[in-house]
Amino acid sequence: MQEKYSPAEVEQAAQAYWKSIEAYKAVEHDPRFPKGKYYACSMLPYPSGKLHMGHVRNYTINDVMYRYLRMNGYNVLMPMGWDAFGMPAENAAMANNVPPAEWTYSNIAHMRGQMESMGLAIDWSREMTACKPEYYKWNQWMFLKMLEKGIIYQKTGTVNWDPVDQTVLANEQVVDGRGWRSGAPIEKREIPMYYVRITDYADELLDHVDNKLPGWPERVRTMQANWIGKSTGVRFAFPHEVKDDKGELINEGKLYVFTTRADTIMGVTFCAVAPEHALAQHAARDNPELQAFIAECKMGSVIEADMATMEKKGMPTGLFVTHPITQEQVPVWVGNYVLITYGDGAVMGVPGHDERDFGFAQKYNLPIKQVVAVEGQEFSLDAWAEWYGDKENGRTINSGKYDGLDYIAAVNAVAGDLAGQNLGDKKVTFRLRDWGISRQRYWGTPIPMIHCGECGSVPVPEKDLPVVLPEHLVPDGTGNPLNKDEAFLKCDCPTCGKPARRETDTMDTFIDSSWYYMRYTSPGSNEAMVDARNDYWMPMDQYIGGIEHAVMHLLYARFWTKVMRDFGLVKFDEPFVNLLTQGMVLNETYYREEASGKKTWYNPLEVELTFDDKGRPQNAVLKSDGQPVNIGGTEKMSKSKNNGIDPQAQIEQYGADTARLFTMFASPPEQTLEWSNSGVEGASRFLRRVWAFGYAQRERIASALAGQKQGSLDDAQKTLRREVHKVLQQADYDLKRIQYNTVVSACMKMLNTLESSKLAEGVASDAVIAEGFSIFLRLLNPVAPHITHALWQELGYAAVYGDILNVQWPEVDPAALEQSEIEMMIQVNGKLRGSVKVAKDADKASIEAAALAEEAVQKFIEGTPKKVIVVPGKLVNIVV
Repeated sequence: MQEKYSPAEVEQAAQAYWKSIEAYKAVEHDPRFPKGKYYACSMLPYPSGKLHMGHVRNYTINDVMYRYLRMNGYNVLMPMGWDAFGMPAENAAMANNVPPAEWTYSNIAHMRGQMESMGLAIDWSREMTACKPEYYKWNQWMFLKMLEKGIIYQKTGTVNWDPVDQTVLANEQVVDGRGWRSGAPIEKREIPMYYVRITDYADELLDHVDNKLPGWPERVRTMQANWIGKSTGVRFAFPHEVKDDKGELINEGKLYVFTTRADTIMGVTFCAVAPEHALAQHAARDNPELQAFIAECKMGSVIEADMATMEKKGMPTGLFVTHPITQEQVPVWVGNYVLITYGDGAVMGVPGHDERDFGFAQKYNLPIKQVVAVEGQEFSLDAWAEWYGDKENGRTINSGKYDGLDYIAAVNAVAGDLAGQNLGDKKVTFRLRDWGISRQRYWGTPIPMIHCGECGSVPVPEKDLPVVLPEHLVPDGTGNPLNKDEAFLKCDCPTCGKPARRETDTMDTFIDSSWYYMRYTSPGSNEAMVDARNDYWMPMDQYIGGIEHAVMHLLYARFWTKVMRDFGLVKFDEPFVNLLTQGMVLNETYYREEASGKKTWYNPLEVELTFDDKGRPQNAVLKSDGQPVNIGGTEKMSKSKNNGIDPQAQIEQYGADTARLFTMFASPPEQTLEWSNSGVEGASRFLRRVWAFGYAQRERIASALAGQKQGSLDDAQKTLRREVHKVLQQADYDLKRIQYNTVVSACMKMLNTLESSKLAEGVASDAVIAEGFSIFLRLLNPVAPHITHALWQELGYAAVYGDILNVQWPEVDPAALEQSEIEMMIQVNGKLRGSVKVAKDADKASIEAAALAEEAVQKFIEGTPKKVIVVPGKLVNIVV
């Protein structure tokens, strides 16, 4: 055994050993693991080319879980794959003039090497890559099955159209309303797209949030419920007499809206319709100003978040609809904030009790009516007040026959009256919309449809799957390169046999990530999407990933699972039993600001700090020129703020175990982690101490392992065993609840205990040291597997107990926790004055005598105490 700890040598040797024995290859129904399966999976990464510290943290959490559960008798699966399709690869391909495939596969190879250098317990035989035909074939197969069942359908959808590049842009490619490359104003355009009827599952998705996800964080369950957004309200119509050019009533003479606030119907002062609404289009025929406004609206964003924050604009159409209760004429406006794809593409305007409508009415001098009052509150037209929207405490006023009613009574009364006129009724709606899966981009799963001049859109026959995406194309930003690739486009219609052309839209990459975790369970399955092995591993026991995926990815994965269940492919309702959303990794930021306001950000490693006498940073200068930089505060590691730390550099400098140890120690898994160079150095020092202790005790451990019998223990030996097992007991509890930061603390405490023990030479002492260090190595192993593997081998534990990978997790020995003596605190008149050690089974008289005899206490006692109170096992209170 070498004296000095060499992380590089230790880690290379351990990883080579694990690879040689296929240590992490999982096999179904493995008899070595009596407790059965445990499937723990981290969300798959996008192959950007570099791991970041968020990856390191996520995968280390998973790895700690894997190793702990394996030593506890579970057959654990930890797989890995690549979310390899998507726009970033196209952008990189354009920047580097290489095919996305070449860039992607190169990055995958590099990132896999980085993961291997971390010593992760990944079963690479199950590796899955979304851009490989053997995977996306099953995306296409499911598309056809869902199309056949009517779950997938086609309709027109709104997209961002760049008129210069003649291409559809993703939302993130639209910057301030202009194309990211051309700078041209973006237009909204309606094109045929494929949609998935996720709304058919809305009720079940919502119900299962409450009833089948107990192992999910409450915050995530709330986010899921809010996104599904179930609303109970009233859908009703404003009648009108507006006719089209043929003299027929537009939309049968009814403008439908949906509202959850039917109690405020008497406060309607306008209606707003989407620019694409039939009434808006009709009104604009002879109105150039309205035509121009509608054209302007079509150049706005279609991103929901943008719609919520953008300036609300409108223009009157000159048309009127009839209020269904009062029969008053209500003006119709076109609003840029109304989406034709939401509901009926129209809303009722109640400025008195809706903040958006209030602002709109103030801007355009529209009437504002108060029709709900809250006791003790004064209504004003000057500014919006939160209570104006209060439906819990309000009662209707200025509402005729509905006056004095609370929210529920008013809604019921209004709904009843509207139903009596056949103009509306109560209805349940959802915020959730059907999932548009068509993407007008190259790097994705080809949609398996063929367009024939005779037969229309025809599905690709199942026997012809996969429709293989050509990997040699290089996008240039002027549209989908598939449209220019005749070898891909040209085909024969499977129905009539005449020349036809393939669909060039590709699938949303959320489809790739909706079921990849199930493909891990069935590697190499060529005849089925998943096979019987999936029944063994799924549902997943523990899913780990960032909170940023708490809505869309998880919702689509839940939906996809339910469809697979309904197709008879799986036997469960929900894919993930438990969910852990790990916190972000933070680091300091530093910058300089130019006169123009532009900021240049510098990596923390480029900056030198000076501190005050309390250790707080006072000034920062750039190492390269010695000039000041601004301290920008702590933020999430990102490229934009240049405050990331390269994991590979950390591994090369300190070793993977140090990086793993620090990321687990610095913060509980679900909380943010603040990067600290001094913390990393501290983790490195700790591991050097671990090695040094093992080296110093190597002969005593070897002696103990040689098989000599352990005799009875003296007090010092018993104390050391007790401290080791007490720490083990707490650490085991923390491992079960995934509080890995305190597990590392326990390792540090245990090492301190072992280092500070001064046991005399001898057989019993050697045995206690050997047992204590064996427990320590197993406790530390999930966090720092390389150094513990090496020490376990070098010190001879492996020869006696087997590989630390498979050795049994240490059990707390109840006998070791037994104490012959206990320490009791001594108070005098309620103030702590000392302590005393007494026999565990000492009687009250013996405890009183020992406490009164304690030298540190006697100076606070004069004469005979009035009373001595003994709290068994805890304290003695002497009253004088």
